[in-house]
Amino acid sequence: MKIRENRVLIATTNLGKLEEFKNILETPECTFVGLDEYPQVKFPAEGQSYFENARIKARTAARQTGLVSVADDSGLEVLALGGRPGPLSARYGGPGLSDFERSAYLLSELETLGAVSRLARFVCVAALAIPDGPSFTEKGTCRGVLLQEASGTRGFGYDPLFVPEGYERSFAELSKNEKNQISHRGIALRAISAHLRKESFLS
Repeated sequence: MKIRENRVLIATTNLGKLEEFKNILETPECTFVGLDEYPQVKFPAEGQSYFENARIKARTAARQTGLVSVADDSGLEVLALGGRPGPLSARYGGPGLSDFERSAYLLSELETLGAVSRLARFVCVAALAIPDGPSFTEKGTCRGVLLQEASGTRGFGYDPLFVPEGYERSFAELSKNEKNQISHRGIALRAISAHLRKESFLS
């Protein structure tokens, strides 16, 4: 089965995430497009699991558009918060908050707890769904620590708060290439890219 027009749908409306997907997947045979070109796609309510959310998004997008679709569900897990916000990261603190407001909410929670561990990790589960065919999931993690205040202007989400293990700069201070080489999303999507390259529908 060949990809229709070699188009692969990246099932996200997050422009920062869309750019990361395109940079990481780097599959020359494919043209990657975002949900802005398919506003008719409607997703069911998200669950409490990275795997569940990623699969649902990819399969729903593939079924409703007829395109091979890639999606992910990612989150920041903070040790002192018992693993929160986790799969709720994009909605943490309530609906309608900006990235800055969600980060501020997270920092206020840690401040309330006092002197605690700032160990954290980013988790990403990426899913690939083929219309009327199989689906695949891959997981990536990146461990690090949280800063006491945001630092850096690149990236999105909690990137300005997170310093990956072995580094002294936040995700938001790293170049795109530096971040993508070590990030949770980079790890998961490179594995998904391998599935794209191996499957017969690209032949």
